[in-house]
Amino acid sequence: MASSKTPTPRADRGDTSFDRWLDEQRRRHRHTVRRVPLDKLPGWTFSRDTGDLVHSSGRFFSVSGLRATTDFGTGGQRPLSWTQPVIVQREVGLLGMLLKEFDGELHCLLQAKMEPGNLNGLQLSPTVQATRSNFTGVHRGRPVPYTEYFTGDRCGGRVLADSLQSEQGWWFLHKRNRNVVVVTDDEVPELDGFRWLSLRRVGALLLRDHLVNMDSRTVLSTLPRQLLAGPGEASHPADEDDAAHSFAEVLSVLADARFRYELTQEQLPLREILAGGASPWRRTADGIGRRDGRHFTVLGVSVEAQAREVARWSQPLLAPVPGFAGLLVRRLGGVPHVLLRARVEAGSLNVAEFGPTVQCSTRHLRERGADRPEFLDTLLAPGAGRVLFDTEQSEEGGRFHHAVTRNLIVELNEPDPAGEAVLREPPPDYCWVSVPQVQALLRHGDCLNVQARCLMTALTLTAR
Repeated sequence: MASSKTPTPRADRGDTSFDRWLDEQRRRHRHTVRRVPLDKLPGWTFSRDTGDLVHSSGRFFSVSGLRATTDFGTGGQRPLSWTQPVIVQREVGLLGMLLKEFDGELHCLLQAKMEPGNLNGLQLSPTVQATRSNFTGVHRGRPVPYTEYFTGDRCGGRVLADSLQSEQGWWFLHKRNRNVVVVTDDEVPELDGFRWLSLRRVGALLLRDHLVNMDSRTVLSTLPRQLLAGPGEASHPADEDDAAHSFAEVLSVLADARFRYELTQEQLPLREILAGGASPWRRTADGIGRRDGRHFTVLGVSVEAQAREVARWSQPLLAPVPGFAGLLVRRLGGVPHVLLRARVEAGSLNVAEFGPTVQCSTRHLRERGADRPEFLDTLLAPGAGRVLFDTEQSEEGGRFHHAVTRNLIVELNEPDPAGEAVLREPPPDYCWVSVPQVQALLRHGDCLNVQARCLMTALTLTAR
């Protein structure tokens, strides 16, 4: 670890030094992740009372059961009800991004971090990515560096963004993280495993599969618009008159979904959803999963990683089937707008949030018929528009095992007259929202889900 007297590095030069640095980090930060049966995870046990999978400390998180009932997506038919395992993590995590200006350009301090569920070992995480149990020392490991910039007096830094944002509503129950962006003028040491990168460079790195992790992408989505403006945009910011709908109308779409849709959530003992032959979920020697293999499984891993705060630990991970998240973009009155959908997810805290245009499992890309998501064919149609972004990205590797989501952003060509009506006035729950309005929504929590936030980061940073 570098000394506190280490000088702040020079600005990112945009050369090949980053790739050399990343290769060196991969060589030095060796780790092993080994599958372990859930009933043999050190420090974890199935509760005698509930059957929930819990940690011996009573902290971190647990795997419990959930019964969800909703009429979202039923076309006005009888509400659907189902049971599933769910991750319950009551504590709010901290995701902090430290910014500093070098040679007139803003840089962010990122960490090459190993997470047990990462597809490729190391990915670029925020300056601080930690649960409360981590940064308060419950794990009895090394202190989490740089937390002083995001807690207490923040070492004199200036807060640019600070909000509670949701995590995946299909896999967590009411889970949120504090997303904080702080800019500093201090001389900040670049500790081992950390590197200052310009926002422009981060935008280029987003075009690589599985490199900038989910936590970095969600924090970067909250950056103020003036920091993300491309050439010529900063002096001509879009205002309310430039948008297809007023900000009040955008908020009304979300409020209406929260009012109209039913969502009831009942946390159940995990034992109950695994009991009986009628349940689609079962526990085997390998983990917990559905008999038909759909949605996700819960598995156990044992980890050794010398570069982490704790060198050895064990934990469960949720392994989902591959996902798809797509965003349609078009210019209305010369202003870029994105098509968002207010959607309900099983573990949502406040019934509904705006998600991307399409959010589904990749199996929907192969299926035909009534269950095919609205606008999926538009996103995938050859010649529908200019593909702005098309990569595979990872979900958070601290809780999810090899969780892969294809992220696609398409800027539509001007539609033919037959398609204009449905695009300009889309179905209920959908809304064309200007990019400045989205960034205004992101100043608050529980408005955009994590898939939408990650796509917005890709849209704004790769366009710089």
